Amino acid sequence: MQSHEAVIIGGMVLDIHAIPSIHANPGTTTPGKVYYFRGGVARNIAECMSKLGAKPFMISAIGSDMAGNLLWEHWKSADLSTEGILKDKDIDTPVVCNIFDVNGEVAAAVASVEALEKCLTPDWILHFKHTLLSAPMLMVDANLSCTSLEASCKMAADTGCPVWFEPVSVTKSRRITSIAKYVTFASPNEDELVAMANALSGSDVFRPLKENHNKDNFSTLSLFQMLKPAVWVLLEKGIKVVLVTLGSNGVFLCSKGGPSCFKVPVEKTNQGGFGGQLYKTVMQKCPPNSYSVFSELERSSHVFAVHFPSLPASVVRLTGAGDCLVGGILTSICAGLDIMQSVSVGTAVAKAAVEVEANVPSAFNLAAIAG
Repeated sequence: MQSHEAVIIGGMVLDIHAIPSIHANPGTTTPGKVYYFRGGVARNIAECMSKLGAKPFMISAIGSDMAGNLLWEHWKSADLSTEGILKDKDIDTPVVCNIFDVNGEVAAAVASVEALEKCLTPDWILHFKHTLLSAPMLMVDANLSCTSLEASCKMAADTGCPVWFEPVSVTKSRRITSIAKYVTFASPNEDELVAMANALSGSDVFRPLKENHNKDNFSTLSLFQMLKPAVWVLLEKGIKVVLVTLGSNGVFLCSKGGPSCFKVPVEKTNQGGFGGQLYKTVMQKCPPNSYSVFSELERSSHVFAVHFPSLPASVVRLTGAGDCLVGGILTSICAGLDIMQSVSVGTAVAKAAVEVEANVPSAFNLAAIAG
């Protein structure tokens, strides 16, 4: 029996979170706490999917050092395949140190992730082309080098597998230029969206909102109108669906088609176990075409756009929210739900993520997500 599971290619990272207990002053130490978490955009997304009952196939690279062993043992304990994870004593496991402010937002971060570009080579990735034959989705994060991104996307194109591009950061988001024609989904935040639009248009005409505006002062419609030109560049370059993540302001779902612009073929869906329960529960709670609860921003011959507000939450930490949003959407798409239903599930999964310390909650409650 073929396994219809998503393939995830990208970073497995040890995250160090430095959290001050008072406002930090430059030039001196600040009392607080330091925590170690399993992280990496691709790894977080894959773990989130596994907590939602999926069994994603992970392709990544780590070392045999302390950080690598911690990530490796946790992955094995989750009963997930390690076949695609290159583990070698000569690899320095990627590490990211996040320094937070007292409000829980990232104030600064330092990333040591060179191993991902060096070791996640096209040759290693192509070893696992067979995994895409029945996969409903390939997700790549922009920690990959441009050559590895291209190899991954071409591999997906050869097997008819749709591609999800996760930009990771403003700088790395620009790597979209060589693969846009292969990408079905992209999930940038506002700043990444602007960087991607500038890179794809070969100009510097789009500016980050925060340079000139406080987005909290604008209505949802006004915010969309400011971002729409950048979104249009991505759509014009071939990306089918753009999900702009807005933090506490929710998500913009944008496409050239309507809400039925994308759905995984039923023969590639995974409706066994939790995926089947998720499908049945969401279909009952939120059947297709019952979208009056969402704010439709635009429906024209050019763009279809909908706003999904974030759900009220008791915020503990914000770092895993975006990754869990994507993990929830991917799990739902792979279970056979449509894009509107899937983004709805993703926002509920993101809510659960911000209410815990770790990047990914230890468990998810299906009833709470579907509700």
